[in-house]
Amino acid sequence: MIITTTETIPNKEIKQILGIARGSTVRARSIGNDIIAGLKNIVGGEVEEYTKLQADAREQAFQRMKADAEKMGADAVLALRITSSTIMQGASEILVYGTAVKLK
Repeated sequence: MIITTTETIPNKEIKQILGIARGSTVRARSIGNDIIAGLKNIVGGEVEEYTKLQADAREQAFQRMKADAEKMGADAVLALRITSSTIMQGASEILVYGTAVKLK
């Protein structure tokens, strides 16, 4: 399956727009990561624990979006977007979405 942030695919023609494919996940921080992050906040630098948490959440949401597109019978997902929002203190949602299409 072709997945791209662009609205077209070179040398490919869209036959049908199937709808919006989406995938999301909600992740919460853990007390262990918060303690380590608090210590790193004192000395500065990247908080790798949170970076990994967000990367894992993005990948899970991406895979769920891809599965949603496959269920629709899509050959590609165009105009891919990723967004996040805070659900509550310490928890956020990652949403991945795009336009599922059939190609000629």
